[in-house]
Amino acid sequence: MNRILLGALAGLAATGPMTLAMKLMHEQLPREEQYPLPPRQVTEGLAEKAGLGEHLDEEEREAATWVSHFAFGAACGALYGAVSGERIDKHGVLAGVGFGLAVWAGSYLGWLPAAGIISPATEHPPRRNALMIAAHAVWGAGVGVALEKLSDESARR
Repeated sequence: MNRILLGALAGLAATGPMTLAMKLMHEQLPREEQYPLPPRQVTEGLAEKAGLGEHLDEEEREAATWVSHFAFGAACGALYGAVSGERIDKHGVLAGVGFGLAVWAGSYLGWLPAAGIISPATEHPPRRNALMIAAHAVWGAGVGVALEKLSDESARR
């Protein structure tokens, strides 16, 4: 099976543990730092830019947040599958964590602020940044291991 497709499946799967880690860490933040997590902020920001923000009720916002969060995880996993090679699979956890951290930096210090969707990570409290960095490390570890296993399974067929 194609590494891009396998990467997308790995990214989709890794988004589950990432989301759980984000939720659990978010609950541990001080009350004033428990504002909505980036998946919600990004979804609402994109909806506003598309002129849809005022047309979405809470149920639709929630659904859009889940769909966009898992879709982005799958898309980033596909990118990981495309840029990683079979040699990297032998170090899936480390390579995946590195890639997850690159996704965090590229998103929260790069394209999201540049597009005016959310403020850059430098404007958020350190604990919020630590939460998101840790969550992306969880995602990266998951995508690295999942792609390694999926690639092994695909090669056996």
